[in-house]
Amino acid sequence: MVSGPSRGVRARRLPTAVKIVIAGGFGVGKTTMVGTVSETQPLRTEELLTDQGVGVDDISGVERKDTTTVAMDFGRITMRNGYVLYLFGTPGQERFWFMWDEVSLGALGAVVLADTRRLSDCFPSVDYFERRGTPFIVAVNCFEGAKQYDLGEIQMALNLGPKVPVMLCDARSLESCKEVLIDLVLHAMKYRGLAEKAEPQNA
Repeated sequence: MVSGPSRGVRARRLPTAVKIVIAGGFGVGKTTMVGTVSETQPLRTEELLTDQGVGVDDISGVERKDTTTVAMDFGRITMRNGYVLYLFGTPGQERFWFMWDEVSLGALGAVVLADTRRLSDCFPSVDYFERRGTPFIVAVNCFEGAKQYDLGEIQMALNLGPKVPVMLCDARSLESCKEVLIDLVLHAMKYRGLAEKAEPQNA
């Protein structure tokens, strides 16, 4: 007979997989955020911008960007309590929006990245997740040289409800990105009424 685990050794709890979507406008830092936090080599589907995008893709404010995501970015990070977050970055350009439904299917929640230089680029993402009833937070990526605004002003400018969290972040900083993801998971659990179910059971 095969013996069980040794006495005193706790059986490891299987990690809980959670799907998170990283959305926002073109050049807002989605690929950067996924790459920053992923504990594995992130999957990227970036292609060089070409002359075919002239007049189609709006690159004002991000003129130095020379690549674009054409499908999705994918990464993974293990958080506290054994949660494994699978991150899916959406393409930001309008001509690739048809992929959002597939990328967002089954997601616990979404991070909408914002750039104060192109704040209106957030509206499609905000509208999309509001229509789907997907809990989301807005994370303002702090680009160098960009004008800083009060979070309340940003919330008002995006016409967000009072229950939608808005926070600052740096997509290049691991700790900053982790804070964003933790806040999103907590917000999504509260939004979906899962917080009580997620409490550990007494042994």
